[in-house]
Amino acid sequence: MDYIIVLVTAPDEEVAANIAREIVEERLAGCVNITKGVRSIYSWEGRIEDEPEVMMIIKTKDTLFEPLKRRISDLHPYSIPEIISFKIEKGSDEYLKWLGEVTI
Repeated sequence: MDYIIVLVTAPDEEVAANIAREIVEERLAGCVNITKGVRSIYSWEGRIEDEPEVMMIIKTKDTLFEPLKRRISDLHPYSIPEIISFKIEKGSDEYLKWLGEVTI
């Protein structure tokens, strides 16, 4: 089975925690880490923005990416949320087994 890490930025910790709870409860993700203190500099609507955000680090199955992406988009306040994934090349057998068990 293939597993992924999905990165999603959010405007603050409360928004990220609400999204994290929903996707874990729905078993679309096994674990979400929320990292505070992210500073994002990006181009948006012709301007360069410089904003504080938080980063969600989501662990899940590769087969759940599309439903996870749809659910995050439904819950997220941004019109175009950052939702990108990376394959997990290697990990502890025990952790990946657990991740497979707690997700649908």
